[in-house]
Amino acid sequence: MKRILIADDSEVVRGLIRTFVEQRPNVEVCAETSNGQETVDWALALQPDLIILDVLMPKLNGIEVASLLRKNLPKSKIILFTMYGEYVQTLATAAGVDIVLPKPDGLTPLMKAVEAVLS
Repeated sequence: MKRILIADDSEVVRGLIRTFVEQRPNVEVCAETSNGQETVDWALALQPDLIILDVLMPKLNGIEVASLLRKNLPKSKIILFTMYGEYVQTLATAAGVDIVLPKPDGLTPLMKAVEAVLS
């Protein structure tokens, strides 16, 4: 069973991602978080296989979270799902993000990326 943590300050976005992700067999959402510090705390405690992150979150932003988690959870994959796609690509890559996807492209590319990193 692959475990996913979803981090976004929007409850609606987290719910949509969860609904789509849980349609995939052998996947469970182990946590949903709404701010960066909560994301770091839960990720370190649960050690998910995949973390789906937003950039703009309270307390710590997604780039800061990715950087901290990459150092502490080197095996976890990180997808940055953000309104700022290409604008944060360089920072995200430097922070250890595996894939950056723009939210305006919708959930289909996100689900393909989830499938790719969990296979």
